Amino acid sequence: MAGLPGRAAPLLGLLLVLVPGLLLAQPPGSGGQPRYEPTWSSLDARPLPAWFDEAKFGVFIHWGVFSVPSFGSEWFWWFWQKEKREPYVKFMEANYPPGFSYEDFGPLFTAEFFDPNQWADILKASGAKYVVLTSKHHEGFTLWGSKYSWTWNAVDVGPKRDLVAELATSVRNRTDLHFGLYHSLFEWFNPLFLEDTTNAFKTRKFPTSKSLPELYEIVTKYQPEIIWSDGDGNAPDTYWNSTGFLAWLYNDSPVRDTVVTNDRWGVGSICTHGGFYTCSDRYNPGHLLPHKWENCMTIDKRSWGYRRNAQLDDYLTIEDLVKQLVETVSCGGNLLMNIGPTHDGRIAVVFEERLRQMGAWLKVNGEAIYGTKPWRAQNDTVTPEVWYTFSPEGGKVHAVFLNWPVSGTLELGEPQAKLGETQVKLIGYKELLKWVALGEKGIVIALPQLTPKELPCQWGWTLQLTDVN
Repeated sequence: MAGLPGRAAPLLGLLLVLVPGLLLAQPPGSGGQPRYEPTWSSLDARPLPAWFDEAKFGVFIHWGVFSVPSFGSEWFWWFWQKEKREPYVKFMEANYPPGFSYEDFGPLFTAEFFDPNQWADILKASGAKYVVLTSKHHEGFTLWGSKYSWTWNAVDVGPKRDLVAELATSVRNRTDLHFGLYHSLFEWFNPLFLEDTTNAFKTRKFPTSKSLPELYEIVTKYQPEIIWSDGDGNAPDTYWNSTGFLAWLYNDSPVRDTVVTNDRWGVGSICTHGGFYTCSDRYNPGHLLPHKWENCMTIDKRSWGYRRNAQLDDYLTIEDLVKQLVETVSCGGNLLMNIGPTHDGRIAVVFEERLRQMGAWLKVNGEAIYGTKPWRAQNDTVTPEVWYTFSPEGGKVHAVFLNWPVSGTLELGEPQAKLGETQVKLIGYKELLKWVALGEKGIVIALPQLTPKELPCQWGWTLQLTDVN
């Protein structure tokens, strides 16, 4: 299917905002590509590009003006000004002069230590296969010089740099990660959105002049392979013209063949419509789902943005994170693990350590994660904290166990082993392991006696089983 020349793509996008049915008049694409109509039934029928399911692990980056106060959470502005929560009000009274506004934080978002090459290298070291950056959060500040942001953006205020462009370039030049962008549909205090809200969303000034043009702008300018939508503002998808945008994205955008989207496109769409499902923040159902899903979660248990007042106990340990990854992948999901950089552009040392630890674990155990499929059982029925994945190539079953047994033997209730055929291997250890079948189902495996330094890794180990039903 031929791409649209230069300015034609965003022009078509803006037309679709105003004329949602426009796509129906378009001719079918060349090469037998299907055309998607701006209806959920049509859009939901689009196959999810294969790379996303194979990737399994990505890094979320929440960065914006909220990184300046870096207190409480990225919802600082809302909690301070709208809900007037006491800790936020007291924090401002104690540290800033009377009359200080949230907009005054803008010039303090400086990013002087932001080195996109260093970020890209850390992301690569994490073992992640994709990254999603907040191009704009609910505060409305864009990390690129948007034509629609009224100077409330990183090119006109603060860093005076196009942060989206810089990170996209470094990620693409230095890694094999897929680059994605988060975008908030609504903005807490935008007067146009507040006016539409007052009119019960019967007027659509905000999406037609601000939110939708921004979406077309970031797609045509940066060609992200993930559009991670969020913040419906209690408005329906018809207010946002989500189906019109997605039809353009899947039919005519420069990323139409590879782009993936989530499910946050208006009230009622979450966990129901879109590409992969997120269902809720930190969603981890613990069982297999019929639709591709993602567990978006934070290393800092309390916040997506950076918090200067975080305590060490507020951060998940690497053992916690490996467990989240294994559980999620076993049940057919992807893990999107969030970090919050500082206002001056640093990835705090605790986040860098967790990312590098995850990368070290994946370097050993990656074959139990990347490109796998769910097995017939997700977790073991006999021994807790054992999770299964399956590699179609070679028919290998992986059993990831999170606790090394004191007895030196591990009992698994699910595999059906066959004498003379089944082989058991500890990934990262050369010799095959001895095992005994427990009747038709179940197996006891003798683990090697290893010192802590001899273990293949420190936080969860993988048994690879061949020829088990």
